Amino acid sequence: MIPTSFPDKAEIARLTAGMLLEVEAVHFNARDPFTLASGLPSPTYIDCRKLISFPRVRTTLMDFLTVTVMREAGFEAFDNIAGGETAGIPFGALVAERLALPMSYVRKKPKGYGRNAQIEGVMSEGDRVLLVEDLTTDGGSKLKFVDAIRKTGATCGHTAVIFYYGIFSETEANLADHGVKLHHLCTWWDVLAEARARGSFDAETLEAVESFLNDPRAWQAARS
Repeated sequence: MIPTSFPDKAEIARLTAGMLLEVEAVHFNARDPFTLASGLPSPTYIDCRKLISFPRVRTTLMDFLTVTVMREAGFEAFDNIAGGETAGIPFGALVAERLALPMSYVRKKPKGYGRNAQIEGVMSEGDRVLLVEDLTTDGGSKLKFVDAIRKTGATCGHTAVIFYYGIFSETEANLADHGVKLHHLCTWWDVLAEARARGSFDAETLEAVESFLNDPRAWQAARS
């Protein structure tokens, strides 16, 4: 079933942040920061992969993501939904099901044996492809997936994620320079606001997180 009527963007952001907190996908720790894939420290970490284990949350968020894409990109904007390896694969499948569209997925690099494929499933020249992922930080991994999609002769001008960090000013500009529009449900700012409203973490932790969100590069440089 294709969802068509849902809350406005601000309410979707608030509800999404609440669900991420409820299933404990959000982790804050300023005293013993997490190490990101970049090797840099962060007092925040989010695990969107957990969402696949919570059917009610999973269903609601996929409805939200589908309706967000239709509102912002169009109801007939795509021919194929591609999930990015690995976290984007289940979410890509769930969005494709809602939009009644073919689903494929994109590997981070060619398989290395057999057909040496980087795209799995059927993707045809001229297909308008939506790339679905769990989250984005600076958008770098999205560009690699987009390039792989475009090598097939398909087009990819949109990517949709559940969670967008929303703290690195260059992210959307980098994607736009590559001809890609970002669609998302919520950011760290939405999560911080909802965490405060719910009292999910102590005041000291929330203040440290806010300091990081206001100037993440400076926060990381001081602790690297």
